[in-house]
Amino acid sequence: MDAKTGFFYLFSVVLLFAAFRVVTARNPVHAVLNLILAFSQAAGIWLLLKAEFLGVTLVLVYLGAVMVLFLFVVMMLDIRIDAVRQGFWKHFPFAALIGALIAFEMGMVLMGGFSGVEEPKAIAATVNAAGQTVQYSNTQALGKLLYTEYLYPVEIAAVILLVAMIAAIALTLRKRKDSKAVNPAQQIRVRAKDRLELVKVPVTQAPQAPAAEATPAVETKA
Repeated sequence: MDAKTGFFYLFSVVLLFAAFRVVTARNPVHAVLNLILAFSQAAGIWLLLKAEFLGVTLVLVYLGAVMVLFLFVVMMLDIRIDAVRQGFWKHFPFAALIGALIAFEMGMVLMGGFSGVEEPKAIAATVNAAGQTVQYSNTQALGKLLYTEYLYPVEIAAVILLVAMIAAIALTLRKRKDSKAVNPAQQIRVRAKDRLELVKVPVTQAPQAPAAEATPAVETKA
């Protein structure tokens, strides 16, 4: 067994363990940390498969942005673990059945999809029809594949993301009637005389209260 195969088995074992801990960890923060570990091991497997672009994208996008956001959200939320785990064993048989069915379907699809795929070449250069050596770029090949064979799915995904972005901006910028926000520009331009106004009030003598009637003293005995 060479070093590449050894690293593949190492990354695979750690990936499976981290994925198992994601769904079994009692602390949500620990689950997110295990998910980060799983993504890092998956990026290592992508690098072993000569898919450098996918590995770097997995690290930069998911580990550098998405998972950090998940971690901060989970840490800020007050998640009641006891309330979440209520009824877990009651619904466990049905959940296990659905999970086994999904795993079986994914296995069938992956085994059928990879059966006719040739092993990727370990060299970074290919030879064209004229016999000349041409440098192979994984990123360039992926871009050509996305924008030729998968052009319509990419455009549909782009439109969906654009609609979601516009909807998020519209929901953020809408004006609420109960909002107490103050315009900072108006605060900067304010002057002291605009905040305080001196008004002369005529002095009037307050009417005297009538004298209180005398009340007889009450003597108490011990």
